Amino acid sequence: MQIKNLLLRALAIATVGASAMFVSSAPAMAADPYTTVEPAQPSDTTGKIEVLEFFAYSCPHCARMEPLVEAWAKTLPENVVLKQVPVAFNASMKDLQKLYYTLEALDRLDLHAKVFDAIHQQHQQIYDAKAIAAWVQDQGIDAKAFQDVYNSFGIQSKISRADELTKLYKIEGTPSLAIGGKYVTSPSQTGSYEGTIKEAQKLLEQVNH
Repeated sequence: MQIKNLLLRALAIATVGASAMFVSSAPAMAADPYTTVEPAQPSDTTGKIEVLEFFAYSCPHCARMEPLVEAWAKTLPENVVLKQVPVAFNASMKDLQKLYYTLEALDRLDLHAKVFDAIHQQHQQIYDAKAIAAWVQDQGIDAKAFQDVYNSFGIQSKISRADELTKLYKIEGTPSLAIGGKYVTSPSQTGSYEGTIKEAQKLLEQVNH
């Protein structure tokens, strides 16, 4: 009987542990599928409705949702533009934030998805400037050309704007999608990556009616 009780207790603990792992592996769901941005923010792109994708290369949820965002972006009307905004919630995230804008400036955003893959699939530790420079060189980018842009004033200006947008939109987690300067939705609000894209589309239709 004592052995049986011990086995039952062990099974109960294992079940609770498995449940905890399951919950933590998926986005939580908030009471509302979106929040309203107050005050509403103007577009930085003249004549276009902006969809801002707040993301971080180190974020596993961003890595999972990125293919869905890319597919959705191809369906957006001509008066809508998707802009990616790398987020740095702390100093340790700054170098990867700079990486995105450097790839953009070098017209090498073809490597955007590969950064996610390197970190989350290949488990490469490309979190600081030295490791990033080595990885970029492996992708065929000239080391000096990369460093010149990476450390430029232009990149720092873009980072300052990204930090400002993160505060203006009150972004507390990634990934998050801001629609037309008026709404923000995310997997933590909708409960799924697919649900976030659907909610973003619905909000976009409201803004673009």
